[in-house]
Amino acid sequence: MNFDYNQEALKNLKIEDTSLLDRLVDYRSAREAHLKKDHSQRDKRMSLHEAVAEYVQDGDIWCDSSFSYVRSAIQGWWEIIRQGKKNLQAIGSPNTNQTYGVMYGTVSHTHASYTGAEMRGIDKMFSRNLKEGKVKIISDWSHGLMAQGFKAAQLGMPGCFSKQGLGSDIINHNPYLKVMQNPMSKDSDPCVFVPAIFPDVVIIHVNAADMYGNARFYGPAVNDIATAAASRKVIITCEEIVSNYDIRYHAKGAQIPFNNIDAVVELPFGAAPGYMPNEYYWMRYFWEKFFSWANESEERCKEFFDEFIMGTKNVNELIEKVGGLDWVTKSRRRAKAAEGNNETDGVSFVYKIWENGMDVKDID
Repeated sequence: MNFDYNQEALKNLKIEDTSLLDRLVDYRSAREAHLKKDHSQRDKRMSLHEAVAEYVQDGDIWCDSSFSYVRSAIQGWWEIIRQGKKNLQAIGSPNTNQTYGVMYGTVSHTHASYTGAEMRGIDKMFSRNLKEGKVKIISDWSHGLMAQGFKAAQLGMPGCFSKQGLGSDIINHNPYLKVMQNPMSKDSDPCVFVPAIFPDVVIIHVNAADMYGNARFYGPAVNDIATAAASRKVIITCEEIVSNYDIRYHAKGAQIPFNNIDAVVELPFGAAPGYMPNEYYWMRYFWEKFFSWANESEERCKEFFDEFIMGTKNVNELIEKVGGLDWVTKSRRRAKAAEGNNETDGVSFVYKIWENGMDVKDID
């Protein structure tokens, strides 16, 4: 298919080969992929290694899920890095977890939105790699504009008209967005046309799923319901696999239905070192050491992630590095207390800046 891109954005982003952009908005190939899926209720359980090996290919458009380090499928993403997948385009709103992959050549291009660390400050590692040309921005988005693109794909629309982006410079740095006249108005009424966008693959971590892929979670959906419908391939990782009966009769029901899902992986602590609502708190030792120490140089980042990603085979080995069962016990209680489901007596939420010589117990 031929697509008519925003020429000003192509110029500003110095994009000459527009074929890099096509797959994200190629609704015909996305529709074909969705129609070819087996929509029957079948057992989709497999290991994380098997799911990544089968459903993540070099050059795919990989979509970040949930919000930054909250309920994100970080262990799924780390497995993609461990398996040496290359030249992925990263998209997501936020698009925070792409940052680890840039270092290992996993991510070469980004559909950029927020990449940061909330109260811990900016992600210096990503900024440094961007300036050094290790990753290239091929479109720039706000959270709202990207969410509308995912939603349009979910609803089967070619796109939507929006007022978001008007008055900002973001339209001049996104080849997919165009300012157009509102066709319903006889007066001048500019709108932004946001096309439906279709990632190749998304991994979504949830609290529970059945073997067919019906999934439920606590906390905000962010874009997960929309991206599960929009993406060509969908892997669910979950804290536990429950029965279909449990999904049907649980008060929350299934927020993501089985017919969109390709693989189901039972992966307790699959959001670690992030925060998982109703389950466990941040791995504070990991984050404090990363942002207070490793983030200062490429050499430190390499040493840090070689230890925590490449130096571990799975999440169990990661947990052992930050305190083992002691971390599990404290983290579960801290998460419950943070959500108001447990007393805060004896639970500390104080953050300590990592310094040389600090031990896990000094922070967690």
